[in-house]
Amino acid sequence: MRIATWNVNSVSARLPRLSAWLESARPDVVCLQELKCSAEAFPAEEISALGYESLVNGDGRWNGVAVLSRVGLSDTVLGLPEGPLFDGGDESRAAAATCGGVRVWSVYVPNGREVGHPHYAYKLEWLEALRRTAQKEAPGPMPYAILGDYNIAPTDDDVYDRSAFEGSTHVTEPERAALKALRDVGLTDVLPRPLKYDHPFTYWDYRQLCFPKNRGMRIDLVYGNAPFSAAVRDAYVDREERKGKGASDHAPVVVDLEL
Repeated sequence: MRIATWNVNSVSARLPRLSAWLESARPDVVCLQELKCSAEAFPAEEISALGYESLVNGDGRWNGVAVLSRVGLSDTVLGLPEGPLFDGGDESRAAAATCGGVRVWSVYVPNGREVGHPHYAYKLEWLEALRRTAQKEAPGPMPYAILGDYNIAPTDDDVYDRSAFEGSTHVTEPERAALKALRDVGLTDVLPRPLKYDHPFTYWDYRQLCFPKNRGMRIDLVYGNAPFSAAVRDAYVDREERKGKGASDHAPVVVDLEL
């Protein structure tokens, strides 16, 4: 089974590339983030024509997540259980489904904006709610993974230059402590393994030639429980999909499982 996660930075703008990638990479399950569309506006018909069912959580703003599957969608959940609100609203940042015997969450962790901003506190509260959910679900026998844009670089090696992020979100100790607390419920970061290149970044800003200069961050993560991690046979960042006209600023992360 092939499972992927991809922050597409607007599913409408990226639909031609997403469709072509689904046909070429042939993932069985894809977790999408930053849809920037409502559930009603999601291109479900175009995705269905490629053989995928769609579970969509979107409110038409800059957030939004989805799970695409060609191996079934069951036991679906929209939103993070007991998750916090921001400015009185429930941002569309999580969706879960069981697909072909694997339980997946697609998550778009809040950005945090800047240290000290109310959105930063919201980010930490949201991560705690995610930890509580994983604590209940991850210990089971079913392969289970939380995939998505975490908006956190787990270590200094996951950014091109730690000094460039001094005082910024994505690298602070509270954020990284929240990630560690999530892993401590029994999850493993499945990507660190021998790769074809030294720094498997997943995000590069559009500005200042960041992608050609490889000034990136690894913030798109796959955290799996023991049954999921034991089934991993390969994991990689599809850097080719970050190249060319009309690309997202994130690349897909792909995990191959032998179940």
